[in-house]
Amino acid sequence: MFKNNRCIDSSFPAQAMPYQAKEMKEQTMKTETQCCESYPGVMCPPVYECPQERVCHREINHQVRHICPVNTRIVNHHIYHHSYDPCFTCCEENVVCNVYDNKCCY
Repeated sequence: MFKNNRCIDSSFPAQAMPYQAKEMKEQTMKTETQCCESYPGVMCPPVYECPQERVCHREINHQVRHICPVNTRIVNHHIYHHSYDPCFTCCEENVVCNVYDNKCCY
């Protein structure tokens, strides 16, 4: 993957202890400085650094319309107030009663 041991590649074991990684990094830096210091004006091959990741958090607002149907029910209450107005009537009844004072004929 990379031509040097600064990054994890196939020549660098994944289970390496921290002190081994430190030693490998120091050895790589010595090799790089010797190359460029020994021949002034000679361009050294590029050094591939470990990739860095930048994380950019963005907030994207979404407007979600919620349709809430609302039904209006109108209830009409019909209230009947009853009033009683008396309507007086009159009737007349005649009863006949016969009284016989003298019982002579019978």
